[in-house]
Amino acid sequence: MFTVRCILGTSAKYLASLPARKYKIKLQNRMSTSPHPVAAVCQVTATPDKEANFSACKQLVEEAKQRGASMVFLPEGFDYIGSSREETLALSESLAGDTITRYTQLARKLEVWLSLGGFHERGHDWESDQRIYNSHIIINDTGDIVSVYRKSHLFDVELPEKGVSLKESAFTIPGPSLLSPVQTPIGKVGLGICYDLRFPELSLALQRHGAEILTYPSAFTVATGAAHWEVLLRARAIETQCFVLAAAQAGRHHEKRSSYGHALAVDPWGELLGDCGGENPGMVLVEIDLEKVSSTRRNMPVQQHRRHTGFYHSLEKT
Repeated sequence: MFTVRCILGTSAKYLASLPARKYKIKLQNRMSTSPHPVAAVCQVTATPDKEANFSACKQLVEEAKQRGASMVFLPEGFDYIGSSREETLALSESLAGDTITRYTQLARKLEVWLSLGGFHERGHDWESDQRIYNSHIIINDTGDIVSVYRKSHLFDVELPEKGVSLKESAFTIPGPSLLSPVQTPIGKVGLGICYDLRFPELSLALQRHGAEILTYPSAFTVATGAAHWEVLLRARAIETQCFVLAAAQAGRHHEKRSSYGHALAVDPWGELLGDCGGENPGMVLVEIDLEKVSSTRRNMPVQQHRRHTGFYHSLEKT
């Protein structure tokens, strides 16, 4: 038994305790008849058990589709979260492996777009160096992979007073470049992953290239999440005047690691639209009205007021 506590502005309800294999996300009926496309922002608790993780994610995707979502967002580590470097590498796959094949089949069957944020993808020189990418994969509703963004900024952080010690670069290759936003049924989506959230240069670059929605699928630590998660997501929304959708890992993955949760959706004004809470799997369903992007940018035209790039580097010349 668990309680799904997904909040969507004034249109969602707190849910009663329901069987883990048979829960429902109850929203007011207007969600299923919305004139605007609907995105489902999911929260999961992945473990090293890849089969169990796929089953849980599949259930969320099916539920989201039933509730009218045209695009479903899953978090970093949706495939698994390993308990050691060795296990993390051993469980990794290529894009042609069984895990992504199953998700392409699921997208095709349900005719839904998927954002798979943070897949453990074996690197191009896997046989020689045993290193992986942290890859954000977009699959369209016919089951085609249309974009693969590889995480640019790796989480190498030691916070002894907070009990945080992670070195992602020990086994992960940083991605070579940003990718252009992807045209989807909900709008143009700019891709990031977790720690990328702390770098506004990335979000501003995506906005300049047409992003209307930014997405940061994540597995934030409990300590850093409590301090920074919501404020960073709202800041990225405010400065780019984009929707921000952030699927999240929540709860205890194994004895060595837990995640903060709070899968969030934020509008272009920085208003919080939905929060999945900090403990349990679930989702928030959000209407994506791109007129909110247009009106926010029109009424406060910060992009027009931004000075040329050289202006912001002028201090370096003095």
